[in-house]
Amino acid sequence: MIFTETVLKGVFLIDPEPVRDERGMFMRTWCHREFEAHGLPITWVQSSVSLNVQKGTMRGLHYQSAPHEEVKLVRCTAGAIYDVVVDLRPASPTYCQHVEITLSADNRRAVYIPKCCAHGFLTLEQNSEVSYSMSEFYVPASAQGFRWDDPAFKIVWPATILTVSEKDRTWPAFP
Repeated sequence: MIFTETVLKGVFLIDPEPVRDERGMFMRTWCHREFEAHGLPITWVQSSVSLNVQKGTMRGLHYQSAPHEEVKLVRCTAGAIYDVVVDLRPASPTYCQHVEITLSADNRRAVYIPKCCAHGFLTLEQNSEVSYSMSEFYVPASAQGFRWDDPAFKIVWPATILTVSEKDRTWPAFP
C-alpha cells in the first residue's frame, strides 16, 4: 500500500498495490504492520457499509464527540464519491480546513481519518457503496455533525446535491 499524507496532518490517502494476473486481481486493503510503520497503529472494532442508490446523495458532515472519538478508514467499493474530511482539532494548524478526495471502485483508494475530524461525502454515481472501519463503537449520544454547506468550511461540492437526510439538513452551524 502507498500512504500519502494530505494537507491535513494525520489524514492519509491510501492507494492499494494490486497484483494482476490471468485470474484477475488481488490487493491488500489493511495491514497492521504497514499502518503501524506510518504511525497509524489502530484496532478496528466495527465495520459498516452505506449503499446510496441515487447519484447526488449527501451524507455528513459527521463525527463522534468525546469520549467516543473515532478513527475511520473509508473506501468506496461500488460507484464513486466525493469524500471530504474537515479538521475539527482546535490545536491543529489546519483547524477548520478540509481535504477532498474522489474515492471510487475504479481507483480503490481509501482515506484514513483521525479522531476529531468530521467526514462527509457526495455520491457521484448511482448505487455507490461505501465501506467504513471504525476504531470505536457507535454511540448515538456522541453522534455529532455540521451542515455540509456550512460557510465556515468553504467546501465546494462538485455536483448537485439531490438527497439529504433530515438529520443532515438540520445539523447546527459551526461555532
